[in-house]
Amino acid sequence: MNMEIPKFNETFLPILKVLLDGRTVAARDLYQEVETAFYADVDPDLKDQTTKSGDRLIENRIAWGKSYLKKGGYVHYPIRGHVQITEKGKLAATSEINLRDISADTINFYKPETTKTHQVAYRSVELGSSPQDLIDSGIEQIDTEVKEELLAKLKEIDPFYFERIILVLLKRMGYGDFVETAKTGDGGIDGIINQDQLGLEKIYIQAKRYSENKVREPEIRNFIGAMSGDTQKGIFVTTSTFDEKAKNKVKTAHHKIILLDGSSLVDLMFKFNVGVQVKSSYEIKQIDTDFFEAGQI
Repeated sequence: MNMEIPKFNETFLPILKVLLDGRTVAARDLYQEVETAFYADVDPDLKDQTTKSGDRLIENRIAWGKSYLKKGGYVHYPIRGHVQITEKGKLAATSEINLRDISADTINFYKPETTKTHQVAYRSVELGSSPQDLIDSGIEQIDTEVKEELLAKLKEIDPFYFERIILVLLKRMGYGDFVETAKTGDGGIDGIINQDQLGLEKIYIQAKRYSENKVREPEIRNFIGAMSGDTQKGIFVTTSTFDEKAKNKVKTAHHKIILLDGSSLVDLMFKFNVGVQVKSSYEIKQIDTDFFEAGQI
């Protein structure tokens, strides 16, 4: 059975056990050794997960575990970028002390402090969430709320304007110039993307702005009929979802058709900044170790 990615405080004991022989280990090598020795059975898809800043999540958790062990006096950094266990750490790794005891000792590092910064740090250990976890969780919550609002907006706007938004999105994604079709008698086609400047390769677009209704098989069949003889590629977009018969029709079609439901649509609009804008940006800083090397100032 595959394991879950450990919380950062769950990496305390594995880190100490890897360092128990007293070696001085490069931080990057430590992360790899801990992952190999204790988390080889983590689901491969989970291992590929990243934080909002792009770091591998499992390595980030181990790194925060190392940081808090240093604050608690269980490890120290004898030279830049390297880690070594302390006598206190050796005792913790070989005795009956459990992770709760280690976590409590690390939390005590913050307890005398009353500033908001240290209150957050204290709370993060208490919850088993690293500061990076709290940042990612907060950003994810904001992103989810914005996407929900974006989808609600799409369901309210004029259907013709919705079609225009889809064409703008595809343009923003790097597809070629687009042509809007006439609003009547268009044969089920709302727009055409030219993949090359001469229009030799075309993608047909169908956009359905539905509040609740699912896209059904007859609509897919009509879309395929409108494509026949002119192109083999199409994108069918909706603010709702596709029923199973519609999905099966696409699977059996000789054409290459991409289905984008409401959830996938807002994900793409969010990614390519269509209908959304950046409100705030934050910087996360770390120590510039090179700055403190002799001769760097």
